[in-house]
Amino acid sequence: MGKATFGRKKQEAEETAPAPKEHEYREGAKNRPTPKRKDQEAARKRPLVQTDRKAAKRQAREERRKAAAIRHQAMLTGDESHLPVRDRGPVRRYIRDYVDARWNVGEWLLPIMLITLIVSYLRPTQTTLAITMMLYLLVLFAIGDAMLTWRRIKGQLSQKFSDAELRGGGFYTFMRSFQLRRWRMPRAQVGRGQFPSL
Repeated sequence: MGKATFGRKKQEAEETAPAPKEHEYREGAKNRPTPKRKDQEAARKRPLVQTDRKAAKRQAREERRKAAAIRHQAMLTGDESHLPVRDRGPVRRYIRDYVDARWNVGEWLLPIMLITLIVSYLRPTQTTLAITMMLYLLVLFAIGDAMLTWRRIKGQLSQKFSDAELRGGGFYTFMRSFQLRRWRMPRAQVGRGQFPSL
């Protein structure tokens, strides 16, 4: 009996308790309750690992596509800031400009080889053998021309740059000398005869 009465009194007390007063609006005040710390932390939480794998792959693919487009544009315009590492720097720029400014024997090698191949296929005669021998001589001549080009470039660059900075320049010169001017990447930024100066 006492327990029931005590429970009833407690219930009546809760019902008759005054409701919390709403605060009046005040100018310049926050006018809202401060959120709890755990609610704020929960709102800030973001997953460290992307749960949607398809979306993550799509985003990564889009980023790669944009980077490739920027790099390709740099190859066309010669923009140093977005070129691949192997093409950056004043040494590589000088080599490119020097090779592009001259007529190289190596750049004619591929067209002549194609013509020789077609001729040898259509007319396999003694003349073809002679042309093939001349082609081998042309290859040797092109290699010698590329080596002399590098010697000239190295002689000029060594006045300003160290041996460490010139490392790999010979191979870079050789490869560019054997490419057709139209196919060179980065694209040629100088005309024939416009040799660079340090």
